[in-house]
Amino acid sequence: MKIILSICLLAMTVSAFSQSKIDVKKEFDVAAKQYDLMLKSLPDTTQFPQSINPDGTLRTQPSHWWCSGFFGGSLWYLYEYHKDAKWKDAAQLWTMAVAKEQYNTGTHDLGFMLYCPFGNGYRLAKNATYKEIMLTGAKSLSTRFNPEYGVIKSWNKHDKYDYPVIVDNMMNLEFLFWAAKASGDKKFYDICISHADSTIKHHYRKDYSSYHVVCYDKGGKILAKKTHQGHADESAWARGQAWGLYGFVVMYRETKDKKYLQQAEKIADFYLNHPNLPKDKIPYWDFNAPNIPNEERDASAGAITASALLELSTYKVKNRKTYFQAAERMLQSLCSPAYKAKPGENRNFLLMHSVGAKPLKSEIDTPIIYADYYFLEALLRYNQLTKKV
Repeated sequence: MKIILSICLLAMTVSAFSQSKIDVKKEFDVAAKQYDLMLKSLPDTTQFPQSINPDGTLRTQPSHWWCSGFFGGSLWYLYEYHKDAKWKDAAQLWTMAVAKEQYNTGTHDLGFMLYCPFGNGYRLAKNATYKEIMLTGAKSLSTRFNPEYGVIKSWNKHDKYDYPVIVDNMMNLEFLFWAAKASGDKKFYDICISHADSTIKHHYRKDYSSYHVVCYDKGGKILAKKTHQGHADESAWARGQAWGLYGFVVMYRETKDKKYLQQAEKIADFYLNHPNLPKDKIPYWDFNAPNIPNEERDASAGAITASALLELSTYKVKNRKTYFQAAERMLQSLCSPAYKAKPGENRNFLLMHSVGAKPLKSEIDTPIIYADYYFLEALLRYNQLTKKV
């Protein structure tokens, strides 16, 4: 999430791949207008923007909801680009609004809830309070790791299973890597390695698509493999593929172990070469959804994937140019009227057309806050890779 790409890698990618086909300034100016309106629409900092209800009203959630950190994180990205103190002030306000979740041991989503706002805030503002909150949160998250299972427990229960682990959990590891470096405590690092290695072994099929949920038993025994938010257990749920790709790119960044880079490449190749990926590179909500092409797209999966591919394109991999160009195409699509809302519309979210969990009849063809977050992150990465160095 918070990577700052090196100057030499920027220069290589700029010269090889792009003439900056996306007007990043324009996109951030529009985002600022939209989020100005979003801030004015929120009565206080106890309810966080999440999506749109079926009746068209703004859907908000309390701080213990798994998406509570994305709004503050998006505000930090606006501050990072615009350097305007008003965005810093707003980001600080909405970041501290989730501070109490540092003690929350009942969820695996503290990477999203804490590291997206506090991690960006600490990187940009060096607030020592943020560091202490994150270290407490990392300790809370690590309580969900059981060495006997070798993975971080996700939900507290799934159907009849007591130790479910979802592929989304790969997104927590960046937070724990940060904690390992900030605290000097190697246990956080070791948790990341164990969790990622078990994920490679148990979540991924031979074609490098991923199950959503793997249910563990004592000793690391596998009881079941499920796809809870996708079309079917054996289908490739689009956002799950995006979470895994992003997570293994992070694993390579933090360890420089090539097995994680190779895993990321294989996931990216599965994604980009899938016959059901549309020409605009924004996937259907599940690659195996039954009524393609008459299925909803998932802009959130497109934004997450674009951000991950941009980082992947900076490493020494065979398909660097392909990854960059695919990410650029995804961003071009997301910046178009087909996916990006006009200011004042869409309840002030930036992107339209995401899907949360269609089988659960939840958040279907609607804006979702994390789509905005990864869209802004991808734009920042693209800007770094294409601006003159």
